[in-house]
Amino acid sequence: MSSRSTGEITRVEDVALTLAAQAGDVASLGLLLERHRAGMRAVAVSVLGPGPDVDDVMQDAALTALRRVGDVRDPEAVGPWLRMIVRNTARSLLRGTADHRPLDDHHVPATESGPERWLEHHTMRDWIWEAVEQLSPTLRLPLVLRHFSVGVTSYERIAEACGVPVGTVRSRLSQGRARLALALAATADAPHGDAGRRTRASRVEARETLEAAERGHFGKLVTERWSPEAALVRGGEPVGGRSLLVRGMECDLEAGVRQHLAHAVASRSLVLWEMDISNPDDDPEHCPPAVAWLMSLDAAGRVHRLRLVHPRPVAIPHSLLV
Repeated sequence: MSSRSTGEITRVEDVALTLAAQAGDVASLGLLLERHRAGMRAVAVSVLGPGPDVDDVMQDAALTALRRVGDVRDPEAVGPWLRMIVRNTARSLLRGTADHRPLDDHHVPATESGPERWLEHHTMRDWIWEAVEQLSPTLRLPLVLRHFSVGVTSYERIAEACGVPVGTVRSRLSQGRARLALALAATADAPHGDAGRRTRASRVEARETLEAAERGHFGKLVTERWSPEAALVRGGEPVGGRSLLVRGMECDLEAGVRQHLAHAVASRSLVLWEMDISNPDDDPEHCPPAVAWLMSLDAAGRVHRLRLVHPRPVAIPHSLLV
């Protein structure tokens, strides 16, 4: 058989598997990844050199492909698309960031602002989040940050959020990916909640929270909507309760600091709000330029743990510790 004929057969098979994966068949995606694994690994090694980071990048790329297979516009070019995911993920690792969004012609349009946009319009979104919910909280938190946040994706920031060493983050991500693969298979035929609706409702709640704070009603809102045991967690340990949270917000507002919602994702047990921060002109360094509210929910859906994490290594704003 000629190499041309072999190539044509490969493209036909890639098209069939890609279309099946876009229809929600994770087994077809697994076959695609296996077919292109050698080329993907070669790209990772060419960027990073041999070492354990190659395996991390390959695992990240597999989950990115799961989330974004619906974005492939030309199924015949799925191989280059997968290799581009690996290349961008490896380069991001070298830069100390974790932007998993491939910047090629097969990726989502520029109007799409982040991974949650794909989750809103793709039929697999509910299935993915249902599988994520099957993970233990210890494994769920780093995986959600790594793959569904915008600014808290580096190992260092995830370690800060979880209060564990970077090495532990790597280990938990590896375990989380493996458990997620099993959970995806186990929940494929199970009923799934509406993840898109949860995220849209969470955006509304985030804006209501900020508006209430600016009107001086943050304390009332926290009392009504958050658990009485709600606590601010730093380094994995609680450092204060609702009164500390309210006092910190009020102090920052009095100083002229404002927060603006940039990104949100929500599951049944975990909510992430990522905020841009604007400081007063006379004190431009009062707070860092961004902050992530990472909230764990109790069985009633109320916030019972809040972690504040910044995209760069800075302390929690001093007003929270006064």
